[in-house]
Amino acid sequence: MNVAYWIVAALLAAFYLYAGGIKVLRTQEQLRPMMGWVDRIPMPVVRIVGTLEVLGAAGLVLPPLTGIAPWLAVAAATGLVLIQVGGIAVHVSRGEARMTGLNIALLAAAAAAAWLGTTWL
Repeated sequence: MNVAYWIVAALLAAFYLYAGGIKVLRTQEQLRPMMGWVDRIPMPVVRIVGTLEVLGAAGLVLPPLTGIAPWLAVAAATGLVLIQVGGIAVHVSRGEARMTGLNIALLAAAAAAAWLGTTWL
């Protein structure tokens, strides 16, 4: 289970580090071609979501790697599940229910990471 956790956590961390990083660093105009929803959400909220994604990525990797408060990895994975629930809600509210595939896959992967993380607590 430990190897499975690290595979899922590493993939999720890489994705969220990139996705969160661009939400934090890029302007609304730069994000719009990739994320049409940024027009409906205030940019400070987009920045907060990006920051939470970056922190979630760090939380998946750093606590178990250092051995300091490894339960934080489960909390980070749970937080990423909640971010995806919010993402699905935004897509559905915009009439883009068919575009929720990536959100569902990320939600499932984060839920798997949360479950796998409980095996070594």
